[in-house]
Amino acid sequence: MSEREDQERSRVSRRQLVKYAGVGATLAAASPMVGGGTAWAREDNKHDGKSGDLRGREWRAGDHHVHSEYSGEFDTSTNPPKFIKGADAVYPIVTNAIMAKNFGLTWAMCTDHGGPNHSKVNLEQAYPDLLRSRRLVPEVLQFWGMEFDAPALDHHTLMIPRHDDEAKMLYDLESRFATRDAFPSDPGRNTEAKMVEFLKYAKDLRQKPLVIAHHASRSATGLGVWGQDTPSEFRNGNNAAPDIYVGFEGAPGHQAGPLNGGARGGYSNYPTHGGYDQMTARVGGLWDSLLGEGRRWWITATSDSHVHWTRGGSDFWPGEYSKTYVLARQDYADIMDALRNGRIFVTTGDLITSLDLTARSQGKGAAVGETITVSRRNRTDVEIEIRFRPLEGTNHNGDRPQVSRVDLITGHITGRSSSLDADTNPTTKVVARFGPKDWHKQGKDYVIKHTLRNVETDMYARVRGTNTDEAEPLADGKESPWEDLWFYSNPVFVHVR
Repeated sequence: MSEREDQERSRVSRRQLVKYAGVGATLAAASPMVGGGTAWAREDNKHDGKSGDLRGREWRAGDHHVHSEYSGEFDTSTNPPKFIKGADAVYPIVTNAIMAKNFGLTWAMCTDHGGPNHSKVNLEQAYPDLLRSRRLVPEVLQFWGMEFDAPALDHHTLMIPRHDDEAKMLYDLESRFATRDAFPSDPGRNTEAKMVEFLKYAKDLRQKPLVIAHHASRSATGLGVWGQDTPSEFRNGNNAAPDIYVGFEGAPGHQAGPLNGGARGGYSNYPTHGGYDQMTARVGGLWDSLLGEGRRWWITATSDSHVHWTRGGSDFWPGEYSKTYVLARQDYADIMDALRNGRIFVTTGDLITSLDLTARSQGKGAAVGETITVSRRNRTDVEIEIRFRPLEGTNHNGDRPQVSRVDLITGHITGRSSSLDADTNPTTKVVARFGPKDWHKQGKDYVIKHTLRNVETDMYARVRGTNTDEAEPLADGKESPWEDLWFYSNPVFVHVR
């Protein structure tokens, strides 16, 4: 613990604790979704090929894209610009933490918008409030970072490792590289070359951050008609810093939009599919194209919470609808390690509370994010096991969602594409669909087993599931998001030598 945090702890009085607890209670009472049966992470994960249970790891739900009152606006008629709190998002950092805890999250991160000289606002105003929130809500590990104004791209998570110089580290990165931080504005910052420069700089830091793209095809105008974020930019960034630039949101935030007449995710040009970005939802699409190159590129799910839908916004509270589960200890470093290395699954509407995907062959095993290496033989079979745990009780809409189908998806790994703009993988397909008659219960889990026969080439496998009867997730309209739930695993890899 830093000296600064020790000092901050001493400033937290009983009056403050009562005050902020009251804020949470008031908000909880105001929201009809709160208290509908929190889905806690499982505590008995065991993997063949992974000593996760021995390391104290369990599935822990979190959210790396949440906004506070420090997502404001700037009066640029003065020099320096004047920051105005609460102009975009309205809740204090501690309120978000209280609500995250209420909805079953054990880690979260405020990712506030930048702007002219915002690096100084973060350092001098927001960071002290984060320290106070950590003291008030210690059950939720609260990361420091921001919604980075990525050069030439849409917004990205910039997650800072937990360490004594975390505030200085973010100030350094934001003031050097964030597109909108310069005042007067500097058009030279808003180039792809600047983004690559930022990633290379971050890669060489002793404490390595994480960068994850937000609502990546929100500006796309059609299926595969890309907007601000393009396949080549993802590839170039991942090439520059593969341990830093690791993925994009599979399920973007703003999922409550239809409850107030808007679009899920704010995707007004081309819609989400089942609440998921087309880059993820389309089998054989961009995500599969990146995986087919052997890239370790992961998906997450977030709230992007600004204003709750019951207050006229388009958002759910952190954890109320979308969750990113990581297999990790309740430890800042291990949670970042899980995000960096793909020990992740995502779900909406608390359709499930755990998901284990393992591949086994020739006495070896691997789980999500990992690689199993097998020898080429006349017959190399790979056993796939899918183990999921449905929600016990009701979700935060008062529903008891039921998994109606689970799909196993595989694709070949064929090496780097000759085109940076490639956005399909024609080898990717749904190889098996499973209904309730195809799984059996073990304790609180349901288990599915499937054999991939005669595996002769490098490949990956991933899983999705739904409470709907849609063979493929359909383009979203104005239906309630609670009626259209999906979960996705990240992939497990098979290397044949």
